[in-house]
Amino acid sequence: MIPAVSCAYVGSTGEKEIDDRVMALAQELPGVSDPCLLAEMIITAIRVSRGPVTMGDFKLMNRSLKEMRTANEVFHPYTGYRKVTVFGSARTKTTEPEYQAAVDFSWRMRDHGFMTITGAGPGIMAAGNEGAGTDDSFGLNIALPFENMANEFIAGDPKLINFNYFFTRKLSFVKEADAAVGFPGGFGTMDEVFEALTLIQTGKASIYPIVLVDAKGGTYWKFWKQFIDEHLYRNGMISESDFALFKVTDSVDEAIEEVVGFYRNFHSYRYVGDRISVRLSKEITDDALKKLNDEFGDIVKAGEIKMGAPLEAETNEPELEALPRLVFRHQRRAFGRLRQFIDGVNAAETKSA
Repeated sequence: MIPAVSCAYVGSTGEKEIDDRVMALAQELPGVSDPCLLAEMIITAIRVSRGPVTMGDFKLMNRSLKEMRTANEVFHPYTGYRKVTVFGSARTKTTEPEYQAAVDFSWRMRDHGFMTITGAGPGIMAAGNEGAGTDDSFGLNIALPFENMANEFIAGDPKLINFNYFFTRKLSFVKEADAAVGFPGGFGTMDEVFEALTLIQTGKASIYPIVLVDAKGGTYWKFWKQFIDEHLYRNGMISESDFALFKVTDSVDEAIEEVVGFYRNFHSYRYVGDRISVRLSKEITDDALKKLNDEFGDIVKAGEIKMGAPLEAETNEPELEALPRLVFRHQRRAFGRLRQFIDGVNAAETKSA
């Protein structure tokens, strides 16, 4: 029996007979979690193939979807593990202090339960994989005309993924990470760091720590922040709270604390309409809750911040059901302030067991 499923949003190929055949196929296939969404994807593919699209664009759409599918299959078995993405120059030599700092950072993050994601290339990327070790590393390799060999610490591993497009690769960098750490690098490093900042600042990606790390005494990120101060902030192009979205340091210890401390009590969050459900590892005290309401009333759209049960839409995440929650209607703007709220949650007094 084909289940009665409402798929009004799916759209049409323009031919009802084909639409019905697509829908029947999507509903009959075993193991499909959302037949309506599958039908929509098939119909989209049919419309692209029959529309005004060049062969080059047709191949691009197909290959990008395949790359996203492959990445999802590789990362899926490790869903329960925290991960940190390490960015930095491919030209950094093994003898340079930045390389050694990246090795040290990734090695110590492994001891805190974090796996490492890199671009799989040489330089800082190799340092990240070396420090984490192959078993706790992912490599997101990009095919380039002059350089596309993975470094020795991730080459041949099943967690090495080969990408043809930067945009599908960057999607995995952001989507799969629980933190991002940038070491000194070139255009690519700037691109990746600003991409993460932009997506988090605009609410298109969940907030996570972004740490920009120099070797001890280094000035690369120090002068980068000076540019941010003097040209972006002074000219009103970013807000003061946006500085909460990143940290600049020349201390590996501080970088580790910034990442690990972010998850001291905060676990994750999820939006359901205009409500946000902030999951915690431990419930906070009544006094701490009052303090959060006093300090962060500006991010609340209406009502107040309350301890609450899982929202109905969260039932598809049963592994998180037991976590306490802070629930409120969020303004969905000024995400630097939401980051400061998370910092407040981590500093809040918790109830004893």
